[in-house]
Amino acid sequence: MAREPMELPTGVELVGKSIRIRFSWNKKRHCETLTLPQTARGIAAAEALRSQVIQLAKLGALTPEKYRELFPNSRSDSTGNMPIFFDYAQDWLNSLQIEDSTRKNYRSTMQTYWVPHLATYPLDKITPVLMRKIVNGITWTSPIRRKGAIRLVTGLLTQAVNDELILRNPANSIPPTRVTKREIDPFSREEADELIDKLYEVTSGLQAIYACFFEFSFYTGMRPGEAMALRWSEVDTRSRRAKVCRIRLYGKIKERTKTKVSREVLLNDRALQALEKARLLTAARSDYVFAPDGSGDRSELYIRSETGAKRYWLSALRKSGIRYRRMYDTRHTYATMCLMSGMNPAFIAAQLGHSVQVLLSTYAKWISSSSDFAELEKLDLPKNGTKLVLESR
Repeated sequence: MAREPMELPTGVELVGKSIRIRFSWNKKRHCETLTLPQTARGIAAAEALRSQVIQLAKLGALTPEKYRELFPNSRSDSTGNMPIFFDYAQDWLNSLQIEDSTRKNYRSTMQTYWVPHLATYPLDKITPVLMRKIVNGITWTSPIRRKGAIRLVTGLLTQAVNDELILRNPANSIPPTRVTKREIDPFSREEADELIDKLYEVTSGLQAIYACFFEFSFYTGMRPGEAMALRWSEVDTRSRRAKVCRIRLYGKIKERTKTKVSREVLLNDRALQALEKARLLTAARSDYVFAPDGSGDRSELYIRSETGAKRYWLSALRKSGIRYRRMYDTRHTYATMCLMSGMNPAFIAAQLGHSVQVLLSTYAKWISSSSDFAELEKLDLPKNGTKLVLESR
């Protein structure tokens, strides 16, 4: 049975399982959360305490010492406990449940853009005007960098609001960043096949594993880091499937994918061909499918750096005369080849580890076919769509 709503006195509110009171002192608004139960008696006690505080303020008897006595757990700067930006940012970054590499990147962003301007500011002294002034005064290297830095500090200050240190997030007043979406630039199927042939030409011996790697990437659409982290135990050539459940990131294997969701990729003939070539090169010496030349623990042999792969990639591009694209564009090539072949978007999205919505928005311009103009020509047919209407008159 639902609890009857309680009528609350002025300046008293329920927050979570606690009671909070609001009042003004020294021309500033204050709020304090109390360790009182949300009962009629607890609400009455909160009202009484608020009245006492207001009366003391009117008489000029509410000193910082008295404030600390009334609210021993307060974080208000009136008690000298308001943290400065630098200290709070350090604690916030340490509390985030993220990869160490991500934390390092966040800390670098904070040190580069925000700490030089805000380090010694108490959190409640950071105003919307100050935030906009700082943003306008920074020479941003790119819109993406601006967007990421603002999103980071907005998240920090949102936590300060949740911690009841400040009432509003001053970063919310910063105008949004306009970021031009990167154009997808896939290879044509003919270019992909020509480049694969050239890769087998420019590699030899165990280094031919890089050619296998790119052929497999072109014809599965796996992210480069996912293919680098693929183990033989996750490949089943009989059922023509490979399980994607980890990724190589910053030279280390992470037991997760980018989206943190595992998936199965169905293998076509070209992907199987790449695996058969790779099996002769790596299956006997490494747990990983695409392991470059090396010796040691077989569970530690994998492509740790993109340097080797990129060297052969650039060499094949140059010798084939094909316009430069990133290694990641092997993934975009697979997606566009599938779409242009008329495959079901839901199937393609599952292969790539996308949602259908992301797939359609990312590759919209390739969702076309030779019948598009035939569809458009229907508009020019005489009395198109009106025959039954005309006959009924």
